[in-house]
Amino acid sequence: MRFAAAFAAEIRRLFPGCPAERAEEIAAHASVRGSGRVGRSAAGRALSEGAVISAVVASVRHVDTPYDPLLMTGVPRQEARRRIAAGVEAVLRQWRDRTADTAAPLPTPR
Repeated sequence: MRFAAAFAAEIRRLFPGCPAERAEEIAAHASVRGSGRVGRSAAGRALSEGAVISAVVASVRHVDTPYDPLLMTGVPRQEARRRIAAGVEAVLRQWRDRTADTAAPLPTPR
């Protein structure tokens, strides 16, 4: 649990506009033992910036965009990622902004 808390703190440092609850969810998901997720990699355990960003990007991709439905309809992975890239960047841009907690809500995923 201490690792997940440190991971969440690093998410909030890099993405100060990320809601605290979401940072905790991302950290918990990324740090599941034996999962092969980025948080369990050597870089993740070291809280490297790249690993933390990768975990945040993965969460945004799956939670805040229509990425999974695209895959389920047969869209190839790279094409699905291309289609949702602007949406991922929009969320990351908002979360990098310290005032995002009080900004307008994010668009509803399609």
